[in-house]
Amino acid sequence: MAGNKLTTNKRIYLIRHGQTDYNLKGIVQGSGIDSDLNATGQKQAASFYQYYKDVHFDFVYTSELKRTHQSVSGFINDELRWGKLPELNEINWGVFEGLETTPESRKAFQQIVSSWQNGELHKPIEGGESPNDMYQRQERGWGKIQADGYANILVCMHGRAMRSFLSLLLQTPLAQMDQYPHSNLCLYVLEKNGTETCKLITANSVDHLEDVKPS
Repeated sequence: MAGNKLTTNKRIYLIRHGQTDYNLKGIVQGSGIDSDLNATGQKQAASFYQYYKDVHFDFVYTSELKRTHQSVSGFINDELRWGKLPELNEINWGVFEGLETTPESRKAFQQIVSSWQNGELHKPIEGGESPNDMYQRQERGWGKIQADGYANILVCMHGRAMRSFLSLLLQTPLAQMDQYPHSNLCLYVLEKNGTETCKLITANSVDHLEDVKPS
């Protein structure tokens, strides 16, 4: 089990969950779809664990959704301290969740994302959340993580939520969150010294997935 070093300095390993069949088929998941990793996602999780198992993480944080738990199962099985935060859940994609992609749904999806890029961050998805809603709950989650005081942490979450969370940690405009690319089981590494804003060390790394063939 990792040590219990408490500090205001942090090194944050931030990953997106591994592949699910919804990802493979291009179906929107969101916070309302509690899917499992598929065979490729399981291989990605195992590969990440093998690559980073010797890093002395003090704590692992996931969302409440099981695809994040499964993505860090190797560390959980090692009895690493683990906490589930609902504040790290994916955005609620409302009417888009679980839909097969069609030209019409793709156009509607792109329109809502474009409106966010144009600064309409208060605009919710029909039946779902707005980026501002997501950002505000992530602020609460980040507050909890900072209050815990662990130095070296692993955080597993979701694609859109990760973009928002990176905007929060790096203090960049939320309307520009699409500047942070992601793929299944990608890694971002950030460092935070005391009260300073986090600094980005590694972006969207998949070096640990060299032996995993995509589906």
